[in-house]
Amino acid sequence: MTVNKVIYDTDIGVDDAMALLMLVFSPKVDLVGITTVFGNIPVEIATRNALYVKDYFNIAAPVAEGAGTPLHLASKAAPVHVHGANGLGDIPLPDVIHAKPHELPAHRFIIETVRANPHEISIVAVGRMTNLALALREDPEIASLVKEVIIMGGAFGYHGHSGNVTPVAEANIIGDPHAADEMFAAAWPIVVLGLDVTQECVMTTAYMADIRDRGGKGGQFLWDVTRFYEDFYRKAVGIDGVFGHDSSAVAYLLDPTLYEVRHGPIRVVTEGIAIGQTIQMPNTRRFPAAAEAFAGRPEATVCIEVDAPRFLTLFADIIVNASQIDN
Repeated sequence: MTVNKVIYDTDIGVDDAMALLMLVFSPKVDLVGITTVFGNIPVEIATRNALYVKDYFNIAAPVAEGAGTPLHLASKAAPVHVHGANGLGDIPLPDVIHAKPHELPAHRFIIETVRANPHEISIVAVGRMTNLALALREDPEIASLVKEVIIMGGAFGYHGHSGNVTPVAEANIIGDPHAADEMFAAAWPIVVLGLDVTQECVMTTAYMADIRDRGGKGGQFLWDVTRFYEDFYRKAVGIDGVFGHDSSAVAYLLDPTLYEVRHGPIRVVTEGIAIGQTIQMPNTRRFPAAAEAFAGRPEATVCIEVDAPRFLTLFADIIVNASQIDN
């Protein structure tokens, strides 16, 4: 069995915590670090949440705090109506957390870990891409040393999914579009799981209740943190459940056969009414009028179809099987 060494870059809200448990509980993952970034919540709260989950589930991986603001844009208020004021669905959290953050900032932790493990590290990034952009700015050579970068972000119009913050922009990308555009310019193997596939995977109330009942400590935690999150989706989107956003990035890491993909370079719109939009030039068709904008850009892999039932089975099996081992 292949074991993937993973750095998890996260603005740890509810769906981030769901994906983190997949990484922690999967026997196919060696989680070597958690790096935090602003987004769902301010970075200080993201770090606190990561340290709390580290304590609660006895996670060995260090937590390194990262960027607190976008590269160029002014900071905006966190979406507390989605993840709650504390980012974890406003579940009660302890006053004291024993785990402490790593001494290095996140981007330097990424650089040092990648250089110490050449061609072995998979970066799973599910927040703003600011830490990755800062790491590339400081040490561009890491792009050739990373095994792969798997991100949750963007939207490309498949199945009618084109944006969840604006009509064309997804939250992780519009939160720092300049960082995302720089990240897509790097020549590292990158896979993108956007709304096109994440919003095809609905984790219903009944599904989460089943995981709660069979999933032990992890299942109960997931049930608790998703109550607030599920209420948001019920009111805002009209679904009975939550989307499998960040967990989709982990699912690709563990089983790429769940997805159909398209290849081609990507640009991010960094100003104007379409700011945050992700645009891919498919390698199946070139557009001469756009050639200059995409010149020199490496190909990226975009997931365009997902086997949603298999995704849901994978997620549930990881959580439930871990509880059986613990027992």
